[in-house]
Amino acid sequence: MNAITNLEKSFSLNKPRALVQMATGSGKTFTAITSIYRLLKPPVRMRRILFLVDTKNLGEQAEQEFQSYTPNDDRRKFTELYTVQRLSSSFIDAGAQVCISTIQRMYSILQGEPLDASAEEQTGTDVERVLGKKPPPPLQYNAQYPPEFFDLIIIDECHRSIYNLWRQVLEYFDAYLVGLTATPDSRTYAFFNENVVSEYSHEQAVADGVNVGYDEYLIETRITQQGAEIKAQQQVDKRDRLTRKRRWEQADEDITYTGTQLDRDVVNPSQIRTIIKAFKRAVETEIFPHRTEVPKTLIFAKTDSHADDIIQVVREEYGEGNEFCKKITYSTEEDPKGLLARFRNDYNPRIAVTVDMIATGTDVKPLECLLFMRDVKSRNYFEQMKGRGTRTLDADSLKKVSPSATTNKTHFVLVDAVGVTKSCKTDSRPLERKPCVALKDLMMQVVMGQRDADTLTSLANRLTRMEKQISPKEKEEFAARAGGRTIQKVVSELLNAYDPDVAAATPTVDLPKQATAVFDDGAFREYVDNVRKKYEQTIDVVNLDEVTYAGASAQAKEKADAVVKTFRQFLATKRDELTALRIYYSQPYRRKDVTNSHPSTSRTSACGPPMNVRWN
Repeated sequence: MNAITNLEKSFSLNKPRALVQMATGSGKTFTAITSIYRLLKPPVRMRRILFLVDTKNLGEQAEQEFQSYTPNDDRRKFTELYTVQRLSSSFIDAGAQVCISTIQRMYSILQGEPLDASAEEQTGTDVERVLGKKPPPPLQYNAQYPPEFFDLIIIDECHRSIYNLWRQVLEYFDAYLVGLTATPDSRTYAFFNENVVSEYSHEQAVADGVNVGYDEYLIETRITQQGAEIKAQQQVDKRDRLTRKRRWEQADEDITYTGTQLDRDVVNPSQIRTIIKAFKRAVETEIFPHRTEVPKTLIFAKTDSHADDIIQVVREEYGEGNEFCKKITYSTEEDPKGLLARFRNDYNPRIAVTVDMIATGTDVKPLECLLFMRDVKSRNYFEQMKGRGTRTLDADSLKKVSPSATTNKTHFVLVDAVGVTKSCKTDSRPLERKPCVALKDLMMQVVMGQRDADTLTSLANRLTRMEKQISPKEKEEFAARAGGRTIQKVVSELLNAYDPDVAAATPTVDLPKQATAVFDDGAFREYVDNVRKKYEQTIDVVNLDEVTYAGASAQAKEKADAVVKTFRQFLATKRDELTALRIYYSQPYRRKDVTNSHPSTSRTSACGPPMNVRWN
């Protein structure tokens, strides 16, 4: 309630932006819905509110929370009192008081372009990254949805996705902006003008019984830390990355690999098996010794292929069938939403393996073990991943999925099998990045409406190169997935899209849009991206791994004591950086590029009111 009171006070002071920081699992969405309910009622009576997310999964989860919310002063559900629309097309119901949308979809609506649903499965940051050096043009005025269309925009997980390309969506609307996050960084504070209306840390949430705490358990193995060597003349497996077919080969020379190459260039089944055996033993004897079933466990894998390897070993080591352990990723053959619901509510699956899909923002309250078999470099992302285990759960609800549990959920255990708790973490991404554009990214660019001549030519060249690398059977599969069009046909259409003669012959046809329509299909894009990655992994069946340490983390308490306790301390230590960032984010998106004159301009601006910064 403190967050809501402070937010309403911020509105009364006419502050355009406000930040709500609450620990993962402590009820950010519930708090936001309560605030929305109060703002829609008299005396405020806001007309229309936008709840903005950056993945489809988060949008669906938010919709469910609106549907289940019952206010204290009315027995009816929120959705019985007000119309809530989750946007899945370009249509916005003018009668809807609450709209839920990904920032990608809202951008496409304002641009007047259709959006393939697969673009909403990646975070807005990931989609922006693939747009490369030539993002789509800036937003223009849209008469159907003018700037005053929304009174308030609430941005979930606002520490990501709102700073570069997508910032235009927020700047387009003349609305109050409220950010929700558990893990703000310098950019977040600066963007919201350091107007923090709520600070609710994980430690406070645990003390209040809103979240549960966690223990750290380390599993260290020799090959994970040191890698290994395969001597020349030894027989090794080679596995096709795409089909996973194996063949035997004699090594011509010594093959040396490090721990960081595991499950990418080299797969060592013994290393995976050693970790799973150590985890099983630890759960049964140390972590949850009195349980008769495996606690609900989420394993974080590096890639989809790595996830498949882990699942195979888990089923073998536990002597269980397919239902016991499942892969939950966007590319899984089963319905990922259905699998997630079963993992959340049913006895099986006991163990789920994921890459990114449920790493952030997804509630699975019965989770009691998180097993990290991949490292994470982003501090914020790591905190979000840990947040999957923080949800509280009463004894009766926990017993429904874990029958041998005898109490409420008291804690969860973070099992570190790759040194994720020890590795260096970065605070945030740079303001602007201009990476080289991969084929996968080129395809996503055209999906997002970037269909200039250079992009289409580059895409055509990549496809031409790909055609020379793949087999006749794979070319037939391409044509089948492309509606009968061969690679040459698709390339020809891409190159002709800006041919003046072709355009003159078909004046009513949007040639660039027609040429790139085939890439709107997410499954087709995935096939094209995977088929060109047809190279092999080495399967090391020679070197056997061994556990070098398994036990509670001695560093956990020391690290916890070293953490900055409040965000206000963070603000104090980052004062100069935040001032510069506030000046940067006060500029419209079209003036985003930093020039040599900006540092002196920023200095002059900071010296004056209201900042009054003193420079040495």
